[in-house]
Amino acid sequence: MNQRTQPTGKGKGIFPIEKFRKVQTPFYYYDTNLLRETLRAINQEAGKHEGFCVHYAIKANANPKILNVICQAGLGADCVSGGEIKACIAAGFPPSRIVYAGVGKSDWEINIGLDHDIFCFNVESIPELEVINELAAKKGKVARVAFRLNPNVGAHTHANITTGLAENKFGIAMHDMLSVIEEAEGMKNIKVVGLHFHIGSQILDMGDFEALCNRVNELQNELERHHIVMEHINVGGGLGVDYQHPNRVPIPDFKAYFDTYAKKLKLRHGQTLHFELGRAVVAQCGSLITQTLYVKQGATKQFTIVDAGFTDLIRPALYQAYHKIENITSEEPAQAYDVVGPICESTDVFAKHIDLNECRRGDLLAIRSAGAYGEIMASGYNCRALPKGYITEDFQGQD
Repeated sequence: MNQRTQPTGKGKGIFPIEKFRKVQTPFYYYDTNLLRETLRAINQEAGKHEGFCVHYAIKANANPKILNVICQAGLGADCVSGGEIKACIAAGFPPSRIVYAGVGKSDWEINIGLDHDIFCFNVESIPELEVINELAAKKGKVARVAFRLNPNVGAHTHANITTGLAENKFGIAMHDMLSVIEEAEGMKNIKVVGLHFHIGSQILDMGDFEALCNRVNELQNELERHHIVMEHINVGGGLGVDYQHPNRVPIPDFKAYFDTYAKKLKLRHGQTLHFELGRAVVAQCGSLITQTLYVKQGATKQFTIVDAGFTDLIRPALYQAYHKIENITSEEPAQAYDVVGPICESTDVFAKHIDLNECRRGDLLAIRSAGAYGEIMASGYNCRALPKGYITEDFQGQD
């Protein structure tokens, strides 16, 4: 097929285009049919293994409508701020399935977790542990904690989203594990219930997760030599999505992901294994819909200037991330464009020299795989309004 002479908008059928024209752009559109299919796949594959518990990482997308769908599917929640705990509670997530991680928890945030009796605090340092113990004592409560250990395991992903190396700010060094547990056992308002790990994000190589399993197995063996067995092991998330082919691969390979842990991680009798999936849950169901403002012919290239900018989707500017872009309102032969936004910064570029069906003023473009770290990271730079988020149900029943 000659890509320059054939329509490239393979995902057009999933969008209610005429209804989109009645909505102010840019906005996020979430295909809740795909989201529910993804959640069914997660529950099906995780459910094959006894003791597997899945928490949704709220930081990926905290749109209330999205949280409601995920909550209804029965997932727990993984939070990294007090605001996220509030959002989870408002969406109906049971506190008994909320874990709270983060390297810098403020006192008010810790108190929110204590007040709601959340399942677990993932603790990253001795000073943090001391503060949690002090605040829990004031409330007459015992805080359940898991220690986040830095396993010094690399991941084949972008350098800015690796978290499991010794150089990263996250977690407690492995050589401090026993001394930290020993210190915690002397605190009256702390109960140690598990170990927590997270090596990075957008990981597609199952070998990275196997390496984590091997490290966890070593640590568990070391703990057993000191007669310590944890109730829970939390391996974080990190499973990536196929940004190149959102139409062909809309749902990640959850079978390979959960099977890797089932085969390689040696759980002890009665232990539960916790996961914190974010991107893999919501990325593919979301698209940023933006309108073409101008088509500009440059000296050596042509630009499609759209009304969305890095204020609406910062990943390409921040991580040099790729997102598939489709002109969902054109069937004309394809041409090469740089797709750029209106922000007064040279980094406000979504893609360079990509083929799109010929663009004209008013055409709608869909920037795909934007359900994770899109709307949630939007900013008001240049005094721009934050983009709104809509779900499939919002467009049903319209004329």
